[in-house]
Amino acid sequence: MNTNLRVGVVGAGLMGADHITRIENKISGAHVSAIIEPDAGRAETAAQHAPAAKTFARLEDAIEADAVDAVLVAVPGKFHEPVLVPALEAGLPVMCEKPLTPDSESSRRILDLEQELDRPHIQVGFMRRFDPEYKALRELIESRESGELLMLRGVHRNPSVPDSYDRKMLITDSVVHEFDVIPWLAGSPVVSVEVRQPRSNSLGREDLREPILVIMELANGVLVDVEMNVSIQFGYQVGTEAVFEKGLARIGQASGIQQWREGRYFLNEHADFTTRFAEAYDVQVQKWVDAVNDGRLVDGPNAWDGYVVAVSCEAGVKALDAAGVVPVETGERPSFYA
Repeated sequence: MNTNLRVGVVGAGLMGADHITRIENKISGAHVSAIIEPDAGRAETAAQHAPAAKTFARLEDAIEADAVDAVLVAVPGKFHEPVLVPALEAGLPVMCEKPLTPDSESSRRILDLEQELDRPHIQVGFMRRFDPEYKALRELIESRESGELLMLRGVHRNPSVPDSYDRKMLITDSVVHEFDVIPWLAGSPVVSVEVRQPRSNSLGREDLREPILVIMELANGVLVDVEMNVSIQFGYQVGTEAVFEKGLARIGQASGIQQWREGRYFLNEHADFTTRFAEAYDVQVQKWVDAVNDGRLVDGPNAWDGYVVAVSCEAGVKALDAAGVVPVETGERPSFYA
């Protein structure tokens, strides 16, 4: 069993830098041995948090130098396939931030390439599965303690988004998480999606035309609605309410110090994902490192799960501007991913 896994982090932007700091300071059994980043200034800044790491402009260079045992991919999704291909060809275990790739066609190519190996090598970074509240809700659903699950209601709210965020990203960058975690919670895949458009927020960008309401039907008959809202102003909020035969369950509520002052009540809300899901990210990476070190390679969502989400996102994007219900068709799961 390896106890000092050499991890090459691809990408030294916000997410990559966060993972570099996490591996160096919070994760046992691994260290950052390489930072793969074509921007030399950004690579140098990130390397200050991983003094033993060498920097490379390309993953191929790090592989050729025998500098990595495993790869964590933290570049934007459109660059994932060019990184995943050489990693798989070298037989390296991979933690790939969501999405696997931006579309089902490229995701399918990654599936085909991975299946040339002896077992799954890619774990996809859908971190909500590692959040304590989501895990507790899944256990409650599976226990049937409150009867059968009937409906799920989700909210995904951002105070604002950057100028680079476009309308399709309501689905591909935000609801993408619900397309993974909802079937995981309910134990049943998404079979159709519909997007409804309420009144638009006058404080938001006109081109985004949001909030939107995303309605999903699962194969087991459970109906799901998700409010996607990126101009809510007050903070970052991700929550889910489950409706059972004999009760309700709710996760994602704000916590911490409560204050009563000047005739008002205060409870701080999260500002972004880095605090709301901090523990989930830590647990996810630790479980991946442990799985690689003991030879399992994957302990979480795999490349098939990433492919299913890519198909779901394509249906969701189509539903953004198409009236009615759009089917989600993924085909049979290969036995390789059973």
